[in-house]
Amino acid sequence: MRYLTKITFILALVFVAFSCTDLNESLNSGFTENFTPSNPGFGESPNTNIPVPSDGMGAAFTTLLNGSAAHESYFTVQEVSTDQMVITQKGGDWFDGGIWLNMHRHDFRPTNPGLNNGWSGNYGGVSQVNDLLASGNMDENQTAQLRTLRAYYYWRLMDMFGRIKIITEPGVDSPQVDRPEVFDYVVSELLESIPDLTPTAGYSRITSGTAWALLARVYLNGEVYTRPYPYTPGTGTTYWQEAIDAADEVINSGMYDLDPSFESLFGPANVQSPEHIFIVPFDEATGTGMHFAQMTLHYPSQLTWNLAEQPWNGYSSLEAFYNSYSDNDDRKEAFFIAGPQFDAQGNPILDVAFDEADDFGPQVNYTPFINELAPNGSRQAGVRLGKFSFKMGQRPDMDNDYTLLRYGDVLLMKAEAIARLNDNWNDPTTLLLVNQIRDRANAPALSSLTEEEFEAERGREMFQESIRRTDQIRFNTWGDAWWEKAAHSNDYKNVMPIPLPQIQATTDGSLTQHPDY
Repeated sequence: MRYLTKITFILALVFVAFSCTDLNESLNSGFTENFTPSNPGFGESPNTNIPVPSDGMGAAFTTLLNGSAAHESYFTVQEVSTDQMVITQKGGDWFDGGIWLNMHRHDFRPTNPGLNNGWSGNYGGVSQVNDLLASGNMDENQTAQLRTLRAYYYWRLMDMFGRIKIITEPGVDSPQVDRPEVFDYVVSELLESIPDLTPTAGYSRITSGTAWALLARVYLNGEVYTRPYPYTPGTGTTYWQEAIDAADEVINSGMYDLDPSFESLFGPANVQSPEHIFIVPFDEATGTGMHFAQMTLHYPSQLTWNLAEQPWNGYSSLEAFYNSYSDNDDRKEAFFIAGPQFDAQGNPILDVAFDEADDFGPQVNYTPFINELAPNGSRQAGVRLGKFSFKMGQRPDMDNDYTLLRYGDVLLMKAEAIARLNDNWNDPTTLLLVNQIRDRANAPALSSLTEEEFEAERGREMFQESIRRTDQIRFNTWGDAWWEKAAHSNDYKNVMPIPLPQIQATTDGSLTQHPDY
């Protein structure tokens, strides 16, 4: 556990006095589908002064800033709906009409703003790519990068919503198509683009490794994506060998390696990690939108890092997931903020608004135990998200680059595809690859594995990287019960409902809701 520092009693009084019980105003100041970044070319890395290329493609890549690491976004949907992360209702705080309680309980509703932002944000990226390709100003490599980027946006949309429109030209609409057709399109775009991609590219741009890694992910989930409605497990086509081959293209390229340091991989100065394959280069100076410190820390935790603004006390991790890490696993300390909290001078942080009837006491103590999802979740309960670590004095927008694809993920994708192809979770290569990941974390090597244990290990490694929902659906644990979420067998919930605002905006009726929503 990371025992971090915070505020004196008097300062705690100040923070509590000014902390709000209705966070809607603060949270609504985050990104929406209409957000226009102040730095549309991404700028440069604040830590190494590495400039993002002035290559005319910035507008298409900038859209990745919208929702990849922010509240009420693609990130929220991919994580809060799972067995790893939650936003509890803390009295009057974080009820927000019940939208995040419903998300965690799998009561998915087309009015959820996270779904609408996920839809519009990714289609915004598609639109930017289409405009640039239509301009006729892109060379072959740039065209390949943009087509790969568009395939990434469509992968997100296919994964989240299933039946979508494939739009490839500005101002030209297309019919809504079933998920298998979107799968075929994404695969073909990647395969056609790879010959014109190069092993290296400018900071935050797309390489051949990016396309192969994305292709491995798409193939790994191919059985899910090719299922006919209502998406019953086992009714799709498997692509295990194709996933292995794509992963091997990344591995055998020699361009990537496991980063020995989690701080180097995920921290504020994580540019140029050898593990990065595709990242979003967030930038504190230009306010590009990684808000994890604000989203997860309790109000008084502002002075642990002397944050420029008070946090929101929202996101935390589930007790069972946190406890699945062994105490000698370095990821347990690196990925979470847990235990009693102190200020930078070593003084205890006090939450003077704590309920004297609860067992937590006045000192802020991020306990693994969470008393309830709603309506009176403890303000202190739940270990907090710390994988993308914070720095002293940081602003609400963080400097950390956010990983979309990385080498450790590729190793695990290959390990899983081999196990599934051979119907053997104890395949020697699978064990070897999993133990490479565990060795980096100083976790003991495994001599055997089950499918359940593999899913748990992948979950521990990939926490907070917007992939858990996708993984749970592939492992058929999406409908399982956990904590305050009941079990269900509704396969149609393997996709999210089409956002109601998008249906309402399509006046010709060409965009329709899934039958069971």
